[in-house]
Amino acid sequence: MNPLNPLRAGLDDERLAPPCAIVIFGASGDLTRRKLVPALYHLQISRMLAPGSAIVGFARKSATDAEFREEQREATMQHARSKPVDPESWSTFESSLFYVQGAFDDASGFERLKSQLERIDATHGTRGNRLFYLATPPEFFGPISRMLASAGLIGDPTDSASFTRVIVEKPFGHDLESSRVLDRALHEVLHESQIYRIDHYLGKEAVQNLLAFRFGNAIFEPLWRRENIDHVQITVAEEIGIEGRGKFYEGAGATRDIIQNHLFQLLMLVAMEPPSAFDADSVRDEKVKVLRALRPMARERISELTARGQYGRGTLGGAPLTAYREEPDVNPDSRTETFAAMRIDIDNWRWQGVPFYIRTGKRLTRRVSEVAVRFKAIPVALFGRSQAETAPNELVLRIQPDEGITLRVAAKQPGSRMLLRDVNMDFRYGTTWGRTSADAYERLILDALLGDATLFARNDEVDESWRYITPILEYWQEMPAPGFPNYSSGTWGPAAAEALVERDGRRWRRP
Repeated sequence: MNPLNPLRAGLDDERLAPPCAIVIFGASGDLTRRKLVPALYHLQISRMLAPGSAIVGFARKSATDAEFREEQREATMQHARSKPVDPESWSTFESSLFYVQGAFDDASGFERLKSQLERIDATHGTRGNRLFYLATPPEFFGPISRMLASAGLIGDPTDSASFTRVIVEKPFGHDLESSRVLDRALHEVLHESQIYRIDHYLGKEAVQNLLAFRFGNAIFEPLWRRENIDHVQITVAEEIGIEGRGKFYEGAGATRDIIQNHLFQLLMLVAMEPPSAFDADSVRDEKVKVLRALRPMARERISELTARGQYGRGTLGGAPLTAYREEPDVNPDSRTETFAAMRIDIDNWRWQGVPFYIRTGKRLTRRVSEVAVRFKAIPVALFGRSQAETAPNELVLRIQPDEGITLRVAAKQPGSRMLLRDVNMDFRYGTTWGRTSADAYERLILDALLGDATLFARNDEVDESWRYITPILEYWQEMPAPGFPNYSSGTWGPAAAEALVERDGRRWRRP
């Protein structure tokens, strides 16, 4: 701990996970190389994994333990957040890496996995603790879970001596019905307490800070309501296109990829009521109440309350950019949206009459994720024209890339006259804490090992989000696409998105 910086007090009071065998299904995939193994490596060198913990990769690819370790070493050297990777630390870590070859529907592969886990229990002292990470497409969640159960690898959720937990990646279905089918398949063999539906956005420090900011300070909570707030904007914008993921994106689109999970998570954290305690069920109970209070969009108003777009050619930083329909594995007549925006209304006492405008898109002007809370304008300009020209107070919670919080207020400009100007009060994570934030996957994997489901989605939460989104997707599917492509790469999206907020006499914030 740095004694010269009191803001660092408590940063070293970290948590230690119990000994556990961590099995990654889809171990030959990009997520494992780029995120999961580097995250586990950082957890070990930060002394948050218990000595004896082991990581087992499982995939169809034929490989030895040594080959798997070398592949993951190269990936971690490339993707670790702290570089260079220390050879001695890696040598210690890789001794806990193992590999089992098998198909997800092959019983013999799961028998080999069971034998490997029994050896690890005997040699590493993992005591039957299992964390299964399903880094696979969702169609494999059910088959893998059933094979684990058939092999006797799903423990009793009431057993206090050991635990079995399963992390599943998004997307959790592609609409309400498919989500429910997937949920039933998991619940055939798993208790809800054993299922951890991961959304990496909830592992970001700035996202968690939404809870700390709202419920750890007395200043803003009395203002956090319809009497004081004019509207809220939530933006998740990306400069990049689909980055070679044409097959995936053609079946997803911006709404399924970002709005149904990431943006709705931010919406819930902004709008939820204070929980009775900071534990998984209390927090998630309040989040679900927000989704249940969302006003369903009447079918005849969907076109008015939503906007969708698809990027065409353009430039960014002087570089030419291709259109979405020219990307590999994309239908040249594709109707898939790469941009989506909505006005969402919450019918409860706190938020009645306060619109939430949400938007996300590919190939926009810049990469930014933020929540902007716009307060109501002053009723009377006491200080004349200069005050009338100032903007209403605004609180911006920046998720990425420049994590922090900005509060815009009016202040007197120096001089002999009473002239007001907008000024910002700014907090930045990097300069305040003096260290790089842990990767989201580090936090979430550690929480799963500790049995803390606070930052994971519960089944009713997923169900309610799809209940709201599915009618919109169905309406879009039935209606002709609005002249795609309808925005140039390197811009802030289609004109329809501007019209969405301008109908209400407002404008999108330019981050």
